[in-house]
Amino acid sequence: MKAVVFAYSNVGDRCLRVLQARGVEVPLVVTHRDHPGEKLWFSRVADTAAELGLRCVCIEDLNAAELAAAVADAQPELIFSFYFRSMIPAALLDLAKGGAFNLHGSLLPAYRGRAPTNWAVLHGESETGATLHRMVAKPDAGSIVDQAAVPILPDDDARQVFDKVCVAAEQVLWRSLPAILAGQAPALPNDLASGSYFSGRKPEDGRIDWDQPAAQVYNLIRAVAPPYPGAFTDLNGQRLIVAAARRIAAGSQALPAGCPPGLQVLDGRIVAHCGDGGLIDVRQLLCGEAVVDAAFLTALIKAQTCLTQ
Repeated sequence: MKAVVFAYSNVGDRCLRVLQARGVEVPLVVTHRDHPGEKLWFSRVADTAAELGLRCVCIEDLNAAELAAAVADAQPELIFSFYFRSMIPAALLDLAKGGAFNLHGSLLPAYRGRAPTNWAVLHGESETGATLHRMVAKPDAGSIVDQAAVPILPDDDARQVFDKVCVAAEQVLWRSLPAILAGQAPALPNDLASGSYFSGRKPEDGRIDWDQPAAQVYNLIRAVAPPYPGAFTDLNGQRLIVAAARRIAAGSQALPAGCPPGLQVLDGRIVAHCGDGGLIDVRQLLCGEAVVDAAFLTALIKAQTCLTQ
């Protein structure tokens, strides 16, 4: 059976390999061009396709006539989307008579939309997962074929959770393919009214509000920790990114009375003081690519204090 695949990132890499292992013929792979401003920390589907000997094209305009012609020429019975960043037009989906299927990084109907792993960590969820579903005109709204859950541990960051979701996606696709290839894919309900939808995140969304409770600040740090853009604060004209952190148990350490929310130095270590009085142990603080130590942060705090007095 032939399938055209739209794919990107680690999920695209692994799921493309699953199709090959299951004997699915892939005459065409569509992926994204590398963005010049993006750090490539993930697998390149173009490299995977080259390794597997598959034809691969980068076409960003999914309504382009050349793409429609390429998909039609491939004569797919199925279309798959594996972490592809754009909605595939219905006109293309209709070219696959056996159906079109997408792998989404959440337990649908929860966290439909963009950046589902980051949103789940940001909201302090204890689990997320991967869902294989039919593609329809509305995003992440088609009937569910299968899904698998993964835990989000209290100190997991989004990259760690994403790696788990990638494994779950591979497992879901592997066990679902026999039924899909036989034309007997399950069609489980995807009740959108009981779920949630979130749009994409922008780097500015990583700005830390130190007046928030420590739990919320910590979840933001985890949700956008590198290789994502990072949670940040500005101090004396310098942008500082909290790249790694851990919660400090309530009552185990304390700052002097009257200490304002924000980055502070306590016993030679960098900590974050939050609106509810909670503390976060800042294990890596960056200014650009440089690591900020306690002495440098102390100098920044003093300079900022002088400016505001």
